[in-house]
Amino acid sequence: MPHPDNSLIAWFETLGIEDVPRVGGKNASLGEMMRALSAQGVRVPDGFATTAAAYRAYVEANRIEPAMRDRLAAMQQGRATLHETGEAIRHLFLEGEFPPDLARAIREAYRELARRRSADAPAVAVRSSATAEDLPTASFAGQQETFLNVRGEAALLEACRRCYASLFTDRAISYREAQGFDHLAVALSIGVQIMVRSDLAGAGVIFTIDTETGFPGVVVISAAWGLGETVVQGTVDPDKLLVFKPLLDDPRRVPIVEKTRGGKERKLVYATGGSARTALEETTRRERESFVLEDAEALRLARWAVAVERHYGRPMDLEWAKDGETGELFIVQARPETVQARRAQAGTLRSWTLKERRARPLLSGAAVGDAIAVGEACVIRSAEDIARFRDGAILVTEATDPDWVPIMKRAAGIVTDHGGQTSHAAIVSRELGIPAVVGTQRATAVLRDGQTITLSCAEGDTGHVYDGRLEFAVAEIDLGGLPRTRTAMMLNLANPAAALRWWRLPAAGVGLARMEFIINGHIRIHPMALVRFDALEDAEAKRRIADLTRGYPDKSEYFVDRLARGIAKLAAPFHPNPVIVRLSDFKSNEYAHLIGGAAFEPSEENPMLGLRGASRYYSDRYREGFALECRAIRRVREEIGLANVVVMVPFCRTPAEADRVLAEMARHGLQRGREGLEVYVMCEIPSNVILAEEFAARFDGFSIGSNDLTQLVLGVDRDSAELAPLFDERDAAVKRMIADVIRRAHACGVKVGICGEAPSNHPDFAEFLVEQGIDSISLNPDSFVGTLRRVAEAEARLDRARGAAERDRAGGGAAAPPNAGTTR
Repeated sequence: MPHPDNSLIAWFETLGIEDVPRVGGKNASLGEMMRALSAQGVRVPDGFATTAAAYRAYVEANRIEPAMRDRLAAMQQGRATLHETGEAIRHLFLEGEFPPDLARAIREAYRELARRRSADAPAVAVRSSATAEDLPTASFAGQQETFLNVRGEAALLEACRRCYASLFTDRAISYREAQGFDHLAVALSIGVQIMVRSDLAGAGVIFTIDTETGFPGVVVISAAWGLGETVVQGTVDPDKLLVFKPLLDDPRRVPIVEKTRGGKERKLVYATGGSARTALEETTRRERESFVLEDAEALRLARWAVAVERHYGRPMDLEWAKDGETGELFIVQARPETVQARRAQAGTLRSWTLKERRARPLLSGAAVGDAIAVGEACVIRSAEDIARFRDGAILVTEATDPDWVPIMKRAAGIVTDHGGQTSHAAIVSRELGIPAVVGTQRATAVLRDGQTITLSCAEGDTGHVYDGRLEFAVAEIDLGGLPRTRTAMMLNLANPAAALRWWRLPAAGVGLARMEFIINGHIRIHPMALVRFDALEDAEAKRRIADLTRGYPDKSEYFVDRLARGIAKLAAPFHPNPVIVRLSDFKSNEYAHLIGGAAFEPSEENPMLGLRGASRYYSDRYREGFALECRAIRRVREEIGLANVVVMVPFCRTPAEADRVLAEMARHGLQRGREGLEVYVMCEIPSNVILAEEFAARFDGFSIGSNDLTQLVLGVDRDSAELAPLFDERDAAVKRMIADVIRRAHACGVKVGICGEAPSNHPDFAEFLVEQGIDSISLNPDSFVGTLRRVAEAEARLDRARGAAERDRAGGGAAAPPNAGTTR
């Protein structure tokens, strides 16, 4: 029976999200963005969709449904395999003919698209959009086929036929079975969209939520050269950018808190001959060493992504493309993000901890999820061999595509050679709740089939694969039942890659962000070796520095850029709460181990008491390196816009030394009080306590470093195994010093916190601090919840004691107990 053309074809600009039953989530979303978001600058390429009615007309005209029903029943009853079923049903579609009215409608719509583009046979992308896909509770990403660079009416009809057949790929059938969808109730709409010439520029994926932690404050952008399929399928290692949402509307800021350059070894482009429409080719060295997106382009995409997220009222997963002929940016797909959105509703935080921290990884790559898995490696290089996968093994392969999904569901973990955090392997692993390490470059070459390995994604953005079975622990934290405290409970953090993991904890900020971890782990080069690179005599060090700083004409900029973004990533999850960044506190022997460092460091008998902390910053040995630290912090506060960063000076021996450091900071634009800048000092030397008033006049706060203070008060080497029984932060002398500095600093109107290990290790010490009226306690994330509860209990006991004392005084009874804490 003929159908009127308007029931078979719908132009994107006529569609809205209410049309999902008619054209599927993908096509309805394109129309919705065209209609509702074009005024906000969001651009979507022109195109049209075939409808669910068109699909059913094709099925009816070719009498496919009875045979399809029989094949599915045979599979569900165990009389046929998944592969046999899929192959048979696809054959039914591929042998079918288009009803004349449907073929005519598609041809006429394509001609109209050609007229709109003033082109004879414009290249189009032909994408499948199932009418049950992209729902808030399930993602059908990658289940059906996409065909790129399709030209001409005959090629378009053939691509449409193949799209219909792809509704019954093995992976699509398997996914619907697992999700409980009725195969016959699902229809397929086809989106025909003008191709963006991203083969001449670049493309990628955007998430409006951090895909690993669920942190909602960032937009995650992946980018690679050429067509975007390489990013989606994970066949290249893309650039990765994190843009901080709360500062996006401030035109003075460039809130890109992470900017990691990917390998981008290959790109997908239009084919120039033969039957293939696309081809993979090697990228140039310049392309590999450059970022695909300019900062302004990344910010524009991030603003569009936020506009889409606001419109839909949920986190979104989008694909973007840049036209190499016009330079224009486009959003080419949008669907709901499903994994983290579901997890956020749970109200709990699961924390995985690897106990054997000294183990050296065999491989590293991008971490997907935050879990740990142990199992035997099952190395499979081709989809043709997936039948030999063993349930519960860790799948090791070059890259995955939707054909791998049936065995991915049976894996304990996944390791790939290629791909980033928005690749197919990453997306499916998240949805399945399976940890994965992607983009290791050489997993299939290094790991042996049957080898027992431990896969860890619990150490931040970087995932590791270890040999053998390593011990780990899992903790479940109920975030809904945590008490509130007067004492500000903060976190100690060092690794930017792990900072986003802890955004759900009710922390009042970061009491100690260790700069030296960023320098050691993410920069690796001594700053003076960058400043004085030309004069460096160590040839091997120069070679390694040149390799690491490739793409940075100014080698000092490498240090500033990576340090600034590392600090920014630590600060972003806790904005606008304070994040106290301690200036570098390496000892000379530790600095010497950085690349090129040996040439700039003295040989000291006792580095613990040598050139460290404040004395280093104005020393001729390091003054130029300190300038780079100051530049990085200023960039974080003023260019990126994270003005919640507080600077802290460590190991400051005298007030005169404090003056010299503050003057050196001011020379580089970090003047205390300017733009609201606060500067703290570590209280870790007896002179800091003895001269508390003089230090309070120069700084905005004290942070007690209990480890060094204990060492210097008791004269005990903190690293000495022989003297370990004597090293105790709860010693009366140490506690008296702490109580004294809290009292005297408060008298000067200056805040006092503590960032040492003692409150985490000793519950009674935390209670002592509460009694003394400390303003904040900063803890390692793994001890945060337990100490928070102890502090709440200590505050409650203190309140009861004060209440009893007040009642006694009112009734003429005893005075308040001598250990009652001061009020603030």
